[in-house]
Amino acid sequence: MRRPHSKKEIEAALQYAEANGWAIEPRRGNGHAWGRMYCPYNDADCRCGEFCIASIWSTPRNARNHAEHLKRIVDNCTPHRQGYPADEAHAQGQR
Repeated sequence: MRRPHSKKEIEAALQYAEANGWAIEPRRGNGHAWGRMYCPYNDADCRCGEFCIASIWSTPRNARNHAEHLKRIVDNCTPHRQGYPADEAHAQGQR
């Protein structure tokens, strides 16, 4: 189990990403980046890897905007929009 994000809006976005199969990896120590989230598909159809990894900021200027940005990344994932289940991508060993 990962540690929760201190901003409730971002924590909700992280739970949304996890529900859609994205892996959340908190970083150790303190700094600007709280962690990263990884696309479950990570294949050639996934925008050449451009959005397969996203940074999660620990103290963004506007937590609501950052949370919406993270949700947009999940929603705009090409295989996700085409309806491929994340479990299928994991079963094929693509991540």
